[in-house]
Amino acid sequence: MAGPVLVTGAAGFVGMHVAERLLQRGEEVVGLDVFNAYYDPALKAARAERLAAYAGFSLVRTDVAEADALAELLAGRRITRVVHLAAQAGVRYSLENPFAYERSNLAGHLAVLEACRRAPDFAHLVYASSSSVYGDRPGAGEGFTEDDAAAEPVSLYAATKRSCELMSFAYGRLYGLSQTGLRFFTVYGPWGRPDMAYYSFTRKILADEPIEVFGEGRMARDFTYIDDIVDGVIGALDRPPQVGVNRILNIGDSRPVGLMRMIEVLEKALGKPANKVFKPMQPGDVTQTYADISRLAALTGYAPKVALEEGLPRFVDWYRRFNAR
Repeated sequence: MAGPVLVTGAAGFVGMHVAERLLQRGEEVVGLDVFNAYYDPALKAARAERLAAYAGFSLVRTDVAEADALAELLAGRRITRVVHLAAQAGVRYSLENPFAYERSNLAGHLAVLEACRRAPDFAHLVYASSSSVYGDRPGAGEGFTEDDAAAEPVSLYAATKRSCELMSFAYGRLYGLSQTGLRFFTVYGPWGRPDMAYYSFTRKILADEPIEVFGEGRMARDFTYIDDIVDGVIGALDRPPQVGVNRILNIGDSRPVGLMRMIEVLEKALGKPANKVFKPMQPGDVTQTYADISRLAALTGYAPKVALEEGLPRFVDWYRRFNAR
């Protein structure tokens, strides 16, 4: 069997699920996380505890931007595959704390690239990009494709993610790194991020607090259930591109859902109506996201299975159990 897989951001939402799927199929996984306080570290600790139940899992607590430590880790553990998911997330937070994005996203991605290109016999880097790189696109009834321009980001978060893609293109050419950048579209589900709308809405509705509906409720998102996302990540990891190629792929559901419809599904799952307060769009937000997933489907057979009407109730069930502990 190949050596261990490094999953950065392993105590994060997507990172935990990807690491667990790899462990379940018999892989050895080294998880890396800094456990920052962007949201409650107790949730991150609970995710890490879940992974620690697997014999093949080990955890390294460090900042992904610590380049020397990361290079030593890859060389010392003979790691030839990396799933790089560690990043400072959130569009709105980038307005308040921009330098967190400089370190986690830019310096962090560069540290990963340097570690990979120096690691003996390195095979494949899969890293998280974002649908936000497409900017604020008008709705035209068609999905965003990987060939569409991604030159006008409307948030610093989006700009850092596009910058990571460009750094990867350069490292592919310079050092022959095989890489796959995955542009994630609005991931949701159990163990999710508390800063996401569906999560915060759940907490507020149950607490009889009003929810703020930005964009006057006219926004739409390509909500993608976590299990479907993991299918795509693992499928891409198992199929590296040619040496030196930085392959960009959308990973989404390809069925955009309006924000008001999402709230309706959530209200039904909770058995409670929401007290909605309508607000204009916030700086950095985009009107809609819509993934064309044909390239990922052709490569891996990727086919999202869980619609929002099934996925949100699953999240609500998890939320009630997790918060009743």
